[in-house]
Amino acid sequence: MDRKIVDQYETGGDKLKAAIAGLSKQEMLWTPPPEAGIGNWSIQQIVLHLLDADLIWAARMKCIIAEENPLLLGYDESKFAASLLPAEQDADNAVRIFDLNRRQFTRVLRKLPDSAFSRTGRHNERGVITLGQCVQREVEHVDHHLNFIRKKRDKLGKPSKD
Repeated sequence: MDRKIVDQYETGGDKLKAAIAGLSKQEMLWTPPPEAGIGNWSIQQIVLHLLDADLIWAARMKCIIAEENPLLLGYDESKFAASLLPAEQDADNAVRIFDLNRRQFTRVLRKLPDSAFSRTGRHNERGVITLGQCVQREVEHVDHHLNFIRKKRDKLGKPSKD
């Protein structure tokens, strides 16, 4: 595994913060029409989804590091997005928690020997997954959703500065 992926993992919070910079609460909560083809979630729901997923995947990665081939349970992200009152949560706080979680866990990832990234867990939906694959997946997950945020900003007439 290329250790540069750990650097990319660490900077996910910076990317997410930049992606929502300058948006009002109303813009964060705007839900695109289905025909827009840019996903059904608001930017706020995306931010909260990324935080939820990041905390869950960090816990899974910790299990892979500490336990022998642990069972990693899936969850229904759509039910989280619909049920956890996204409009009542604070996106800026979510980004701060996301960023701190990544920076804190990166301290662990950087100290691990290369062999640790081959350790595995068994995801009940995805099958066997290595620690290295988890880190890679989380980097790609943020980039995937940042693309949707960019498209939603464009529809709002508030294009990203990147």
